[in-house]
Amino acid sequence: MFGKTISLFKLFGFEVKIDLSWIVIAVLITWSLAKGVFPHYYGGLSPATYWWMGIFGALGLFVSIVFHELCHSLVARRFNLPMKGITLFIFGGVAEMEEEPPSPAAEFFMAIAGPLSSILLGIVLYGIRFIGQAGNWPELTTGVFSYLSYLNFLLAGFNLIPAFPLDGGRVFRSALWAWKKNLKWATRIASRIGSGFGLLLIFFGVLYIIRGAFISGIWWFLIGLFLRNASQMSYSRLLMSKALEGEPVKRFMQTDPVSVPPAITVESFVEEYIYKYHFKMFPIVDDGKLIGCITTREVKEVPRNEWSQRTIGEIARPCSCDNTIASDTDAMKALSNMHKRGVSRLLVVDGDRLAGILALKDLMGFLSLKLDLEEETL
Repeated sequence: MFGKTISLFKLFGFEVKIDLSWIVIAVLITWSLAKGVFPHYYGGLSPATYWWMGIFGALGLFVSIVFHELCHSLVARRFNLPMKGITLFIFGGVAEMEEEPPSPAAEFFMAIAGPLSSILLGIVLYGIRFIGQAGNWPELTTGVFSYLSYLNFLLAGFNLIPAFPLDGGRVFRSALWAWKKNLKWATRIASRIGSGFGLLLIFFGVLYIIRGAFISGIWWFLIGLFLRNASQMSYSRLLMSKALEGEPVKRFMQTDPVSVPPAITVESFVEEYIYKYHFKMFPIVDDGKLIGCITTREVKEVPRNEWSQRTIGEIARPCSCDNTIASDTDAMKALSNMHKRGVSRLLVVDGDRLAGILALKDLMGFLSLKLDLEEETL
């Protein structure tokens, strides 16, 4: 879902990050508030005041979204559901779950926590704005609180739409799940509704563009496209999880992997391994034991005129948790690790011995066959 992210801070143990796309939207929101919204409702103020109102409004939006997602995460923690953290991106924010909720009740309470928190925050901000008006606070202050109050009510209302994976869609899925006792069926139905709602937003976006409201139309179109893709991806992710559930990586690994002896020269390694097999990383094995890893990065650090004198054992590095996995690990966890670390191969180990190589293409090939035979697509 995300591109490059920047870690900001930790809140109650949850890492808060922003996708680089959030910076773009923060600038656009600040500009639109300073040049359009606040001048329209609060005339007669200086340009600098409008810009300060725009900045505080954008910061308030940031806090509001973090608060919304934090409440999701705190409830998820209450149900022992692992959470990766909170990430803000161009379309808002998301509390990143590592797995599906354990029960319909957990899904319901985790989902409803977000909109309820936004409604509560909206009421609190409206109360502050009311106190400020009664106390003759500057319009800069009351205007920002008024805007943020309205924004939180809007955030709650939009998220309550029963279109998966919005919060309302998750509440709807929890009801279907409790009714049929079937998470896959509930997710399929909720995802279809979410996908259909995304198409509706795309239609309205195109309609707005045709009628001349280009900026509004583009936003509706992009939000609809994002929602449609997110709903379909959520269902596909569940299918993958169920297909790989309980399957150890040793079922999918190649048991006779290409390995490199430590005594060969760098020159021989390049010619006989890299150019032959086209991998970027190889395990180094000596007498059946995994003693290290060698990648093209280590090779590039050796001057070309030393390739014939230096051995692989001299330049190799210990294998790390980024490229190794135990043979009894769940295959879904292995797939998640590959995605998180941006790799397509993992070394499967039993203690200090190399048991095999797990390749992404082997996992995806199994998934494709199993889903084609057993599952109904969207």
